[in-house]
Amino acid sequence: MSLKAQLFPAESRYLPGQRWLNVLFRTLHLVGLGGLGAGFLYPAADDSWQLYLQITLVSGIGLSLISIYSNGIWLIQLRGQVVFLKLVLLALMIPFPQLRAELFILIILLSGWIAHATAQVRYYSLYHRRRIESGDLHRQGSESN
Repeated sequence: MSLKAQLFPAESRYLPGQRWLNVLFRTLHLVGLGGLGAGFLYPAADDSWQLYLQITLVSGIGLSLISIYSNGIWLIQLRGQVVFLKLVLLALMIPFPQLRAELFILIILLSGWIAHATAQVRYYSLYHRRRIESGDLHRQGSESN
């Protein structure tokens, strides 16, 4: 089986218990974001907020891995691209700590926007310049043969 077929299956895959894993990771992600908000918006005197950063990163990685396993098309859809943008914004907090609050709010705004956007927006591919779903890559490949 080719790497493309493994990464972009014609039909999305599901892990046993995937729904509950998603619920668990999303809940932990919210807990982490709450703690980060306290650390970034009201600068903590110590580094106690870093535990929340770890919770947020681990839960976000878990959510991303589930999405990629289900179908790697997530990586080229706007919903996956926004996750990468949020990571870049998070990384910008290192050289620009004075912008932590503003970058954190921008990350929250991007999260809310993409989570509640229409499917037309969430499944849009910057690469393909249109909405793209799991079977599209396979249909496109068979049309060129």
